[in-house]
Parts: sequence; C-alpha cells; structure tokens
Amino acid sequence: MRKLTQALVLAGVVAAPSMMTSSVALANEAAAASPVTANVTLASEYVYRGISQTREKPAIQGGFDYAHASGFYAGVWGSNISWLEDIDVNASSSVEIDLYGGYKGKVNDDFSYDVGLLRYQYPGDFPDGFNSPNTNELYVAGTYKMFTLKYSYAFSDLFGFVDSDGSQYIDASANFDLGNGFALGAHIGHQSIKNNSAFSYTDWKLGLTKDFGGGLSVTGAYIDTDGDAALYTVKGDDIADSRFVLSVTKTF
Repeated sequence: MRKLTQALVLAGVVAAPSMMTSSVALANEAAAASPVTANVTLASEYVYRGISQTREKPAIQGGFDYAHASGFYAGVWGSNISWLEDIDVNASSSVEIDLYGGYKGKVNDDFSYDVGLLRYQYPGDFPDGFNSPNTNELYVAGTYKMFTLKYSYAFSDLFGFVDSDGSQYIDASANFDLGNGFALGAHIGHQSIKNNSAFSYTDWKLGLTKDFGGGLSVTGAYIDTDGDAALYTVKGDDIADSRFVLSVTKTF
C-alpha cells in the first residue's frame, strides 16, 4: 500500500464512536424506560479521533442500541464517509458500519466501568493490494463522577495501516453539567499506531451541548490534533487540522 494511503487510512472512523460512544451512553441511561433506543444525527462533518472522515462535508448518522437491565448492551451505528474513496479512486466504499457490545456496571454511585468489543466495517470494493480497513478493537473504560478514562486496543490492523495490529488509543474526557440543559465536554486522546509511528498523534476537543428535551440535542465542538499535515493531507485538505463541528441529534 502506498505511504499516502497508509497515512489517510487512519481516517477510518462527529463513531464510531464519538457518536457511537454517545449513543451507548444514552442507551444505558434510557435502559430503565426502554431496553431499545434509536438515534439519528445530522453533522456538519464526521470527525473521529480528531480526523475528518468526510473531508469537510456533512454527514448523516444513526443507530440502534439495546441495553439490558443487567448491564449488557449491544448496538449498531452507521455514517457516510468519503476517506476511502478520497485516498484511492479505485476504492468504492462510502459507508461505515459499527457493531459493538459489552457490559457496563457500577462499583458505587461515583464509579462505573465499561468493557466491550467494537467492529468497524467498511463494505465496498477495493483494488488489489489495498489492506482492509475493517478494524476490531477491545475497549475498557472507567468513570469517576464526571471524569472518564478509556483504553482501546486494536487486535487487527488499524483502519488499513499495514502491520498495525496492537495499536492503542487512550482517551481522557470530562463532562460538566452547566444547568438549564447545557453541558460542557472536554477530551484529549492519543492514537499510537504500531509500526507506523510517524502517523501517531494527539487530538483534543472542547464542546458545548444543549439538551432541548424530548431526546433532541445540539452540540458545537472545536476539534484539533497535532497530526503531521504532510501525512494527513488529501486532495489539498488537511483532514487532521482544527475545525468546528455542529451536530443535531434526536434519540428515540
């Protein structure tokens, strides 16, 4: 695989789960009312781990979650993407589908944990020699009050990077209730890519969400990374540079 293709194939996942993670949280919170929830999002751009998946184009996303009262959950989430076709005109894949399942429990009222498996699937046709972007990750997270620390481990090649089995992502985040339906979210994460260290990077995000009730919310987020622009530029666009993303989500 060409070096540029390897660099941009990391764009393989506002996923999977930045949106997926949110949908899991909403599903677990709503489990007492209904074990099944659905969500749909319209976003100005799809960004995952700081990397644009739609090259500054809008995204429509949605999924379904099942959350059992015991703590077990499963779900599916999808979004349009453009990064695979952007990096290789012979690739034909414009959709990401995430399949996930796990267990979420509580130690006490302040501390909870979450462990699960996530499969990023990119249906389509790829040219000979194109390393599959499909990715499998194991994740474990712990939350203390408003703070969460999450660790993800890829037990397949990561989004098509050659020989990248064993890549890791560490994510620290905090969410603050500001009252009147407003919440402030902050995040910093580091993506290390095994045997492709030049493409490793740190990303960060600061977002404000307004909950309008009835499952409707709007989020605005500033996102940036320290990814090397020389490696993350495709068709003249640096997909790892700073950006503002606006999204509207409805949960049913």
